[in-house]
Amino acid sequence: MPSPAGTTRPEHRLTVIATLALLTILSWSWVVGVARAPGMSATMPMDMPGMEMTSTASAASLLSLFLMWVTMMAGMMLPAVLPAVLLFMTMARQRQQTNRAPLSVPAFVGGYLAVWIGFSALAALLQTRLSVALLDLAPGSRPMSLVAGALLLLTGAYQWTAFKASCLSHCRSPLAHFTAHWREGTSGALRMGLEHGTLCLACCWLLMGLLFVGGVMNPLWVGGLALLVLLEKVVPRGDIVGRIAGAGLAVWGVVLIVFARS
Repeated sequence: MPSPAGTTRPEHRLTVIATLALLTILSWSWVVGVARAPGMSATMPMDMPGMEMTSTASAASLLSLFLMWVTMMAGMMLPAVLPAVLLFMTMARQRQQTNRAPLSVPAFVGGYLAVWIGFSALAALLQTRLSVALLDLAPGSRPMSLVAGALLLLTGAYQWTAFKASCLSHCRSPLAHFTAHWREGTSGALRMGLEHGTLCLACCWLLMGLLFVGGVMNPLWVGGLALLVLLEKVVPRGDIVGRIAGAGLAVWGVVLIVFARS
């Protein structure tokens, strides 16, 4: 029996939920599997002193690092985007776009993920350069503590800025933005996904940068950040949760800076 006009069929919603859940589970399974693999190091630099790497090997290492970041971002961000995807489905149905543009939902999700894929490429490049630049510094040394403390302090302060609040407000309730910037068809859905992903990235990019502090492939650290992002975007008064977390991160950063070993 067809659903009334302006509603989303339950089976369609379940399909989307199940698909995103499956992608999330697969992503996390891969992250945990790589983290537990013997001899694996996600922070290993590409160009280590004394090691000659061909351009092919270097490119392969960068590609592996890029895929690692893509998988992490998918596992962390797909649960948080689910409410926006379901809202998009409902609005598309109300506008009777789903029949004329059956790929609109995949296009929206694809646009959202494209933003995080771009971020993953930049993060992989940055990680390789940092690995080389910081290679001679021992873990826990004063310079390393200062860098980590500064990043924690910056991220904590960013959690309290008006710009962060504006981006988070969109992520938590994108209805007004979707209504004002609705675009028809599959290409329109792709563009809306790109816009939503960009605002989401602006909201979370510094939190993702903390992966360099706690370990890029540390499942507990990755999971903690993913949980914080999810709480910020989904639970009631998640904005307060984010600000409390920001205060904690800032204090942690100050402690690292003040008590950094000489």
